[in-house]
Amino acid sequence: MQIMKFVTKIGFLFLTVTLLASCSGYDKLVKGSDFDAKYKAAVDYYNKKSYSRAIQLFENLIMHYHGKENAENIAWYYGQSLMAEKDYYSASYQFNTFFKRYPYSERAEEALFLAAECKYHESPEYYLDQRLTKEAITAYESFVDRYPNSTHVPEINSHLDELRDKLMRKEYEIAYGYYLTENYNAAYTSLQAFLNNYPDSPFREQAMFYLLSSGYQFGINSQESKMKERLQQVVNDFDRFSTAFSNSKYISQAQNYYTKAKAAIAKLESAGK
Repeated sequence: MQIMKFVTKIGFLFLTVTLLASCSGYDKLVKGSDFDAKYKAAVDYYNKKSYSRAIQLFENLIMHYHGKENAENIAWYYGQSLMAEKDYYSASYQFNTFFKRYPYSERAEEALFLAAECKYHESPEYYLDQRLTKEAITAYESFVDRYPNSTHVPEINSHLDELRDKLMRKEYEIAYGYYLTENYNAAYTSLQAFLNNYPDSPFREQAMFYLLSSGYQFGINSQESKMKERLQQVVNDFDRFSTAFSNSKYISQAQNYYTKAKAAIAKLESAGK
């Protein structure tokens, strides 16, 4: 038993010494001026998937090799390493830089695709801010405009559907949020924009109903000089809703808004307003 413990301690000490020596050698390499050795080591780390070490060395090499042999390889491996480490922001920037610097490279198309792909990976869940989603869509569309026959186009189209679905859901949630907080004017405007922007949305039925409901609430609480016009819009919205979704679970509620709107319009007309 004592022998086993001794062997274990010796093994642990050997491993510790080895790691320290390795780190010491790596630090000397990073701080040193043998750039050929740095390049070989960086590529070796990349091939071994030790990307964090490769990144530090490639960063050290980029300026030294700018405009020289191996500069393109360094830029390419650097971008690949950043992407492998899921530093998508930096990787996208690096691949865009690669494309601009080496537009005639055989890797140029792939670099532009990967720049867009990194933007795609940065896109957050639909309920969060969608600025990065819009950037990803723009990047993909720019790639397809430049390379319409690329083998990546089917994959890009699938990703674009996913990204656009996020924007659609985000826009609906914003509009519905206005409705829930009883900001009916904003809700009506937002829901109308949503329906115009996404005519085939799976949320179309709900959006049309909440549009009708918002319109009624906004109209019935308006100044009398504007009430008739706004309630007439409710009648028109009901006609469209009932035609599109005659069997909707909301149809009875929608009918109730329609009936109330018609009655209010008739009362205003009888009063000469």
